[in-house]
Amino acid sequence: MVSVTDRVSLRGLRVRGRHGVFPAERELGQEFVVDVTLFLDTAPAAAGDDLTKTVHYGELAEKLAAVVAGEPVNLVETLAQRLADTCLSYDLVERAEVSVHKPAAPIPLPFEDVVVTIARSRT
Repeated sequence: MVSVTDRVSLRGLRVRGRHGVFPAERELGQEFVVDVTLFLDTAPAAAGDDLTKTVHYGELAEKLAAVVAGEPVNLVETLAQRLADTCLSYDLVERAEVSVHKPAAPIPLPFEDVVVTIARSRT
């Protein structure tokens, strides 16, 4: 199998979700920020200028947003896995890297961001 180095990235997708272990996080919700990078061969799409031979990033954004806005989970790690599964549901995607930011995490100290990043592949 040839290693795929082409990438399609979506950065800074902002979606309100109700994920977390504390009741207030479930009740009030908070903003999550998602970054994904998909690894796939973009040469066929480029050769034919054909959207059907790549991943439509607008549709991907809508699917990812539905996951974040959907069924709550306790852990950001679980949310990241669900998002990676969504990315890998596209047959053309060989590997996906997903980062989930939780900038309003309930931490009683000054901080900039909490980020969980995972990488998943078909094999």
